[in-house]
Amino acid sequence: MCAVLNISRSTYYYEVKSKVEDKSLTQDIIRIFKENRNNYGTRKIKKKLNDEGKVVSRRKIGRIMRENGLVSTYTIAQYKPHKKPSNEDLTANEVKRDFTNREQLEVVVSDLTYVRVAGKWNYVCILIDLFNREIIGYSAGPKKDAMLVYQAFSRINANLNDISIFHTDRGSEFKNNVIEGLIETFDIKRSLSQKGCPYDNAVAEATFKVFKTEFSNRYIFKSLDELSIELADYVNWYNNIRIHSTLGYLTPVEFKRNALKKIV
Repeated sequence: MCAVLNISRSTYYYEVKSKVEDKSLTQDIIRIFKENRNNYGTRKIKKKLNDEGKVVSRRKIGRIMRENGLVSTYTIAQYKPHKKPSNEDLTANEVKRDFTNREQLEVVVSDLTYVRVAGKWNYVCILIDLFNREIIGYSAGPKKDAMLVYQAFSRINANLNDISIFHTDRGSEFKNNVIEGLIETFDIKRSLSQKGCPYDNAVAEATFKVFKTEFSNRYIFKSLDELSIELADYVNWYNNIRIHSTLGYLTPVEFKRNALKKIV
């Protein structure tokens, strides 16, 4: 056959081998993309392939993704959130945009966002540990109020006395006797962003941008129960499977585990 086509045997077998390798690589890229909820782009897929011992350029990964119609959710236009009322409490900003090198549970940050449920707006609250960016508490409900925040705290699988600082923006849902009672009971220091300054709560803002892109903006939930179930599944994936560039491409749980090993 090579003589008829006037090509060398080495060229023929090289092309055959390349096609086989490309087919295998394509299957790997599709698998990683699907396993991670269609959220990973070329950078994170490259990292996962490297973890499997496969060195592939982002350019090649991008080409294979385009050829197979793999479009990351991060390319989808995002819906802009509505402005929310703020409280005028004199509480200072204790975090002062120092979001890195924090101890476990030293600073917990929070925010709320909206999610479409059966044609109506419902809300989600999440609590994030700055130590490893782990979502340690979460809740979903029909009202954007203090009880939603309280329910998120109730999910924390740790001693609330170990939390040093609770930092949020100036949303009115964080200014309530319920929350103030919780803060006082567990001797947690309160910290507030400056009014109209999202950079003071940048980690929570960035986490919710990820949350909206990867989760809430992709679905219309039929019921609050469905949202709650899917939210729990997403948080599990976010903490245990999703790699984070700010953590050196580790998951929050892996980062915490490694930190504990260093202490021991």
